[in-house]
Amino acid sequence: MKMNVYQEISQIIKEADGILIGASNGLSIAEGYNIFADDAWFQENMGDFREKYGLRCVLHGFSVPMKVEEKWAFVSRLVKAKAMQDEPSEIMKNIYALVKDKEYFVVTSNAEDHFVPAGFEADRVFEMEGKLTQMRCKNRCHDEVYPNQKAVLAMTEEEVNGRVPKELLPKCPKCGGDMEVNWGEMSSFTETKNWKEKDARYQEFIQNLHGKKLVILEFGIGWRNQMIKAPLMQLAAVEPQARYITFNKGEIYIPEEIKEKSIGVDGNLTVALKEIRKGRID
Repeated sequence: MKMNVYQEISQIIKEADGILIGASNGLSIAEGYNIFADDAWFQENMGDFREKYGLRCVLHGFSVPMKVEEKWAFVSRLVKAKAMQDEPSEIMKNIYALVKDKEYFVVTSNAEDHFVPAGFEADRVFEMEGKLTQMRCKNRCHDEVYPNQKAVLAMTEEEVNGRVPKELLPKCPKCGGDMEVNWGEMSSFTETKNWKEKDARYQEFIQNLHGKKLVILEFGIGWRNQMIKAPLMQLAAVEPQARYITFNKGEIYIPEEIKEKSIGVDGNLTVALKEIRKGRID
């Protein structure tokens, strides 16, 4: 009996020597977190900032100048609601279940820090643009990053009228200056110690899988993406035994040179992951 696409992907993963996961905004959106949307969640939870500053999405909120007391009020609400999960999503649980018994590595632009709580090892997750559950010195006096969950909970508890009390604002332990959430364009991270260490692990993983059965699982990355998608497609092209599997609702892009070793899945990611785990024929 001929395999369907889900069973085929299940078999490819089973036979893999290693799995490289790439993830961007489409995965976040599948989990219910859209940094680009003026959606019901944003209007309900950030309505005061929306009205005062004309904000129309989470990303907009990070680009608009605010007083530090307001910025941390905005950020702490976001981190508590979207990054500090009580339970990993079904999507993240299923992705982890597919790769947990394999050599794996994750490279992502998503900052909500959902991989590690789902079971992924922190050393195998490279958040190229930082993550919301960390903070760093705004003055850049040093490279270290610090967990911010405890500070976030305190700030959300005491926030009044869209402002955090000054005594609760996080301060740099070295220079005493303001702290900011550890998220931004990749260019602001590439010279930091943490970024270089994670990038080195990423390159080491690729080198160790050279010539082996490498499976690239790509979740929610648009065709224009040069930071993650372009390198993954290039890797698939040069590795003779690589397989390239891309999931992206409404947009599948596979270049001609890797078409024969690729699979595109356009549809509901929750359903697709369930079926792949089953590896069954409908």
